[in-house]
Amino acid sequence: MSHTPPKEIAMSPTHTDNLKSNLSEAGGHLKQAATDTADAVRGAAAAAGEEMRLGKAHLKADLADGAIAGLSALEEAAGAGSEQVDQLMEKGRDLIDSAADLIRERPIASFGAAFAAGWIIAKLARSGDK
Repeated sequence: MSHTPPKEIAMSPTHTDNLKSNLSEAGGHLKQAATDTADAVRGAAAAAGEEMRLGKAHLKADLADGAIAGLSALEEAAGAGSEQVDQLMEKGRDLIDSAADLIRERPIASFGAAFAAGWIIAKLARSGDK
């Protein structure tokens, strides 16, 4: 029976790896945004409105960076999903190829197994009608 070995997956960063990285980066930006907000509030109470404007600018920048990293994570999630579908399709193709090889090697046994499976399915379908 000839069998094609599964294809090796390249060791370059995958969409899943990039997704994790982008989510981590987004979390870091959001943590930094929270830190900048707290610093801005303390500075405004101690000093004046100028410190508050600076903190607001930092907050906006951090939130914008976090939003960009979040969007990148969403894109990577779509890519990771696509990778999973591709892997499942490849496994399905391998299974079909293996079945085709088995049918070529043992056609009578394959016909008998298919006939028996059809008979069992027909029996089950008839018993469900009662």
